[in-house]
Amino acid sequence: MRILHTMLRVGDLDKSIAFYTTVLGMQLLRRKDYPEGKFTLAFVGYGDESEQAALELTYNWGVEKYEIGTGYGHVALEVDDAYKACEEVKSRGGKVTREAGPMKHGTTVIAFVEDPDGYKIELIQKKDK
Repeated sequence: MRILHTMLRVGDLDKSIAFYTTVLGMQLLRRKDYPEGKFTLAFVGYGDESEQAALELTYNWGVEKYEIGTGYGHVALEVDDAYKACEEVKSRGGKVTREAGPMKHGTTVIAFVEDPDGYKIELIQKKDK
């Protein structure tokens, strides 16, 4: 077994695709409209879905906003340099909600950014081997 994807409901699909591709450097892997169901699915990720997990962005036509709730935590991405990644996110118009630095009670360097719908994305700096 393996993780295939995580689904996030989004209020503006084009804005979300732009965030994940332009700000976080993912690729749009596929996109399909389902007119009878009145929704569109877009899958974004860093590589082919046959080898890597993806994010499924679900846009339900006519729904512009969702309540994230208290159960959702975040999606985590590994980065080479969290400090540099934060600067790149900001330069591309993204929102950094926690600047890079060591996590509380530990040494792992992390940061948090937020997508257009308010979902948190954790950037975890790769540890030296």
